Amino acid sequence: MRALHESIACPAAPGRAIIPPSRKEGEDALPETRPVTPSAARHEDRVVQASQSPGAVTRLAASWRRSMLKHGLDPSRPPEPRRLTERELSERVERMDRFIAVARPQLDQLFQLVCPTGCNLLLTDAQGIVLEHRVSQGDAATFRGWGLWRGMDWSEAVQGTNGIGTCLAEGRQVTIHRDEHFYARNAGLSCMDAPIWGPDGRLIAALDISSARADHTERLNALIAAQVAHSARAIEAAFFRVSFPGARIIAPEAEGAEDGTLLIAVDKDDLAIGANRAARRAFGLEKEGQLRPRPASDLLGRQDDATGFERAERAAVIRALARAEGNVSAAARALGVGRATLYRRMARLGIDENPGKLSRP
Repeated sequence: MRALHESIACPAAPGRAIIPPSRKEGEDALPETRPVTPSAARHEDRVVQASQSPGAVTRLAASWRRSMLKHGLDPSRPPEPRRLTERELSERVERMDRFIAVARPQLDQLFQLVCPTGCNLLLTDAQGIVLEHRVSQGDAATFRGWGLWRGMDWSEAVQGTNGIGTCLAEGRQVTIHRDEHFYARNAGLSCMDAPIWGPDGRLIAALDISSARADHTERLNALIAAQVAHSARAIEAAFFRVSFPGARIIAPEAEGAEDGTLLIAVDKDDLAIGANRAARRAFGLEKEGQLRPRPASDLLGRQDDATGFERAERAAVIRALARAEGNVSAAARALGVGRATLYRRMARLGIDENPGKLSRP
């Protein structure tokens, strides 16, 4: 099995990295608790004050409040970082092995984009445990010092407000910049995260890019965050496709859909057997779990203006019928479907079996 993390040769980013508060220059160790400094005390007071209102008015304040009240964390008393044993980590990786294999090409591509900026890339499971990461050799010691390493637990229940944990807790894309973190010890980090949803509509992972650069700006955060979101959706789509081998994957359009590309898996009998989270939300399907098979035509409908998929499907059926000289049975065999299934498609798409009428608009 491929290594769970990689230190990749990459030119060192210009500028200065922020050294983890528990580590001196040149040291390479996981973070530990540290004495409270005046700046840390001010940060802790700010977190407590913003968290006191039951109607916390910002999402950040709501996360701070959740960290304190739901998870019982104290901003002035950060716990020891939690790291899984190699056995525990191996078990989690094994359960996610197929997903990780699909994600790796996108992880490599994304890291090549952010590597020159001195960032670290992490992929976690739905519980916030780091399963894979990419880091340049020159930055490895810094990020290990921050605890951004394989096997580390970055759930909100352990670390309070942070990019990974808050992304998973809220199921949305987040950026946690420096002192927006719950603990002052993490205030040197900027973290851009996006959730990844499984083919069953459940949250499966988080994709994180973290920076410890002193010159890392919120404007740069926005650029990186957009790329993180794009890569997360690409991983999600790739995993959806491999989860339905043999099915046709269609990407219908839906008015008002804002959750990214809609994907629906359709079997050889024209039954919709799978839908990603965006499609489930757009079409009002089961929120999570196995999709109840239903005719794709019932789901997609038939409107005056055919969708791009319908036009492509109609063209494919017409080509098959033309090559078979109008023989529906032969065309069905060429398309890999049953004769009855092809008749249903032809009826839905408005195709006459008479070869002389195949090219009608």
